[in-house]
Amino acid sequence: MEPPVLTLSGITKRFGALVANDAVSLDLARGEVLGLLGENGAGKSTLVSILFGHYVADEGSITAFGVPLPSGNPAAALAAGIGMVHQHFMLADNLEVLDNILIGTEPLWQPFSRRREARAKVKDTARRFGLAVDPDARVGELSVGERQRVEILKALYRGARILILDEPTAVLTPQESRDLFATLRQLVVEGLAIIFISHKLDEVLAVSDRIAVLRAGRLVAVRAVGKTRKAELAELTVGRKVEMPVRERRVPGHAVVTMRGIGAHDARGHRLLDGIDLDVSAGEIVAVAGVAGNGQQALANLLSGTLAADEGLLRVGGHPLPADPRAWIAARVARIPEDRHAVGVVGDLPVWENAISERLRTPAFTRFGFVRRAASRAHAAALVRRFDVRGAGIDAPTRALSGGNMQKLILGRALSVGGDAAPAFILASQPTWGLDIGAVAYVHQCLLDAATAGAAVLLISEDLDEIFAIADRVGVMCHGRLSAVRPAESWTQAEIGLAMTGTEGAPHAA
Repeated sequence: MEPPVLTLSGITKRFGALVANDAVSLDLARGEVLGLLGENGAGKSTLVSILFGHYVADEGSITAFGVPLPSGNPAAALAAGIGMVHQHFMLADNLEVLDNILIGTEPLWQPFSRRREARAKVKDTARRFGLAVDPDARVGELSVGERQRVEILKALYRGARILILDEPTAVLTPQESRDLFATLRQLVVEGLAIIFISHKLDEVLAVSDRIAVLRAGRLVAVRAVGKTRKAELAELTVGRKVEMPVRERRVPGHAVVTMRGIGAHDARGHRLLDGIDLDVSAGEIVAVAGVAGNGQQALANLLSGTLAADEGLLRVGGHPLPADPRAWIAARVARIPEDRHAVGVVGDLPVWENAISERLRTPAFTRFGFVRRAASRAHAAALVRRFDVRGAGIDAPTRALSGGNMQKLILGRALSVGGDAAPAFILASQPTWGLDIGAVAYVHQCLLDAATAGAAVLLISEDLDEIFAIADRVGVMCHGRLSAVRPAESWTQAEIGLAMTGTEGAPHAA
């Protein structure tokens, strides 16, 4: 047998009292795909950050192709043949594909760029690995799937023989995901070794040869794909049996949100939303699918009071609302924002302050201009218990929470936005993005329970499995327009994928 191309031995990393990685040992063979699973906060990101040189391990060693890898040195990792494709692409939209690939590969003192040779090399690499992309295209004009190909080409151009893919299908359509898997198969045939990080168990099982599972910083299992199953991997990931919630048929009530002919533009006059017609009724979950950048964020901003419509009719509970977030909160509108770190919480504030942040000016938490600390802290403690927010006390900075626990905090804050009364409308934008299967099940159950209790829920998601799991009706956004919103059972994944790309023959709005 060939020796491993990568060996991690006893990798340990501590952040104060927190042990993020605890004596983790793994190896990777040439031409192998190793799936890496773990719940939020399990240590996956820390481990690959150590491997790529962003962090320095407190203990342990790494060997790549039989040579010790210097710690804390990304340039050394790149030189050793380790490449990484991040979940959020590291590309300059205003530059051409070729320029993005060349950045950082030529010395500053070189008098001119060797673009002709570079273009030929890029085209040859793209042909070999089935990564069709025009080197002269502007990145900002590419689809999400094409941008991902550029990221992979960047790594291969630099000579990557080990490729780390972090949540590579998070923003892809089903068709783009299939194209990616075909590319991975070709990479493996060429001898590359791949570490595939994902929370989607079906995908991990489909593309991996072996699967490693981290829990609480420790390696708890390594399984050959042919000797495991989805249920076992889910249980290994979270340490308990996971029961996914089941959507039950509900009879919707009155329309809580009504939109007719809604249009909106940004500050430069670019159209964001174009003729949106949508009703969301009490007791139902309506999902909006779409590739990122097609107007979903504008729709979310509109329905949380941070963007004003230029045209059309918008009513909540039968009344128009101004573009003022306080008015929307007062109308018992709850929001779960897409970016939990930048928009959902203030990371440096303690947990208890974030728990009351959207209701700070209400009499429950403020009197005569002063914060009622005892009442605020009691509310936060109750919320933390009810929604099982783990990892930090209410006085700890919120940034100390893992992604899943931060989302639980935001979810708890949203579902208590009306005090004792439940929210009338819940805007859930990418509510399970990057969460492990246990956290996904919890969030889904909370949204289903809220709908059963009479809330109207609008789910904005790029995860089709999530949409089919909990949505009653589904529409698709493409280029700022919304397709006909139909019962979930009347859609297929292929139809939604076509509608997401605006392909001719996909269903359009009536």
